[in-house]
Amino acid sequence: MNFRRLLVSLTLLATVITVQSQSVSAEMVDFAVLKAPKTPIEAASRQFKVTVTSPYSLKTEDVIAQSKLDFQNELKNYDKTVADSEADFKVKQNDYTVEVAKANEKFALESAEFKKLSMFERLSMTDQGKNPKLVTPSKPVYYKPQPPVYREPNLNDYIIVDNNVLATQVKIDGFTRDGAYVDISLDVQKLKFQDNAGQTFANQPTKLVVKVGGVEKINKTFFQDFAFISSSPSNNINKPLEEKNHLSKVMAAVNQFLNDNFGYQNMRGSVKIQSVKNKGKYDDLEKADIYVTTNLKKMNPQNPQINASAMTNMQKGIDIWKETLTKIDYKDKKADFNNKIAEFVYFNLIRLNLALGNKTEAEKYLNEFQENQIYMKLSYDDENELKRIEAEVYKN
Repeated sequence: MNFRRLLVSLTLLATVITVQSQSVSAEMVDFAVLKAPKTPIEAASRQFKVTVTSPYSLKTEDVIAQSKLDFQNELKNYDKTVADSEADFKVKQNDYTVEVAKANEKFALESAEFKKLSMFERLSMTDQGKNPKLVTPSKPVYYKPQPPVYREPNLNDYIIVDNNVLATQVKIDGFTRDGAYVDISLDVQKLKFQDNAGQTFANQPTKLVVKVGGVEKINKTFFQDFAFISSSPSNNINKPLEEKNHLSKVMAAVNQFLNDNFGYQNMRGSVKIQSVKNKGKYDDLEKADIYVTTNLKKMNPQNPQINASAMTNMQKGIDIWKETLTKIDYKDKKADFNNKIAEFVYFNLIRLNLALGNKTEAEKYLNEFQENQIYMKLSYDDENELKRIEAEVYKN
């Protein structure tokens, strides 16, 4: 092999090594995190009470009692129901006799007129099916009403709830009912149905007032606008069931709003972490990947000590990423720490901070990434991901 050929071979080998040394892989890491509320409250003050006013006051025992009362009334009136049915049947029998007589009389008259016609006319009418026919009504049949049988009421058809039950349905994650630092008042109106173009719409104005430490923080009314309920008119739907379902929707919306504003919610998430492996050159980056991924998986919002330890150890990996960014030589594509390394490190820092709710930090690294993007050639997928990240960072 001559010197020139050897030089070309060594150059190609060096290129392969460089590419391979910066082979970036990705892993989706699942984690648990405590979502901070819009209005943070000190741990010692996380107690609340709820007062609910509504038109609902039905209890299960009320429904069963009414069902039994209705059954007793049916039993009591059974003899009268049978007598009424027999009287109705006699009327139908008399009507039947009259209708049969009328049918016979009509047939006789039509037959007499038919006989006056010529044979040709009679044949023509018969062919057309217009010849006289005796049409008598169906003879009525008597069906005696069955004796009443008691059946347990279907509780799903009733709105079995009262103000106290509704109050117990209000929950704020991370809070107890041991105090009244957060004082919640909820006024729920009755569901109103409205027909429009053969469809059913409904509204249920629900006013929420929240005081924190005696100071009013929220005064908001939900479900004031009429919303679609059914493609059928209101007289064709099960109104109690629709109202029950809508009330559940109201309480779910109120709970979500309260938890977004005050609750400390345990959330499950996943984040893509990229890494590069090459013994020697990128040992620190490999350590960073281990620090971040293993401690993300260890995070446990239910155990503050474990969670704090995981966050501390994860920070070691984050610090390595930040230190790596200071080593980047953007103008030398063959440098060990070139723009490809910068790209995946920036993506990691932005994704991780967004996943953990650190939007300010995520925006800081996004701005740095954008400033240095002139030196990078992003793939089609990376460009789309960057656009998605920008939309998430900049949305209100």
